[in-house]
Amino acid sequence: MKRYRVAIVEPSYIITEGLKTILAAGAEFEVVFTTSSWRTMEERWGVVRPDVVVVGTQTDCGSTLRSSAVDWHAVALVVLQTTVREEEWLRQADGVVNIYDDQHQIVQHLRRAVEQSETNPYNDSHELSEREQAVLVLVAKGLANKEIADKLNISVHTVISHRKNITHKTGIKSVAGLTVYAMLNGLIDV
Repeated sequence: MKRYRVAIVEPSYIITEGLKTILAAGAEFEVVFTTSSWRTMEERWGVVRPDVVVVGTQTDCGSTLRSSAVDWHAVALVVLQTTVREEEWLRQADGVVNIYDDQHQIVQHLRRAVEQSETNPYNDSHELSEREQAVLVLVAKGLANKEIADKLNISVHTVISHRKNITHKTGIKSVAGLTVYAMLNGLIDV
């Protein structure tokens, strides 16, 4: 089993230590770096080389999580939601862990984020993955994110990430435009 390198960016010492303890209990994730500053994470990026970055909602990193200062290729970005943040900020992440999640849920969210990062929208490919095509078909059929998540047995956050990837790869933002794209590419019938 691969052991994923985790960096935690969270200003609260008690939350950071709690998350480190939770992740140390399993064999899948290893916390290799912690800091309270997003700037420090960016500065140390090349040395730390994380597979997963967990960033707290109280971290001062501005409105853009995926800054151009670091190479996000094949890195899972997970938000640790300790406070309310705007939805647009949360959508930039591959996954969201809630402060009230138990150990099992936290590990599950991190696993899903790692899987999601493998379909990273920031690579050079503009071809939709099979899962993105499935999400696109359901979007074109008028289903809401929750309905899509239930139908595909994935989290709402994963649906949102897939939709973000679809928009990035196609350059189309509207549901109507995505529907036309799906029809032109033979994903749905007229």
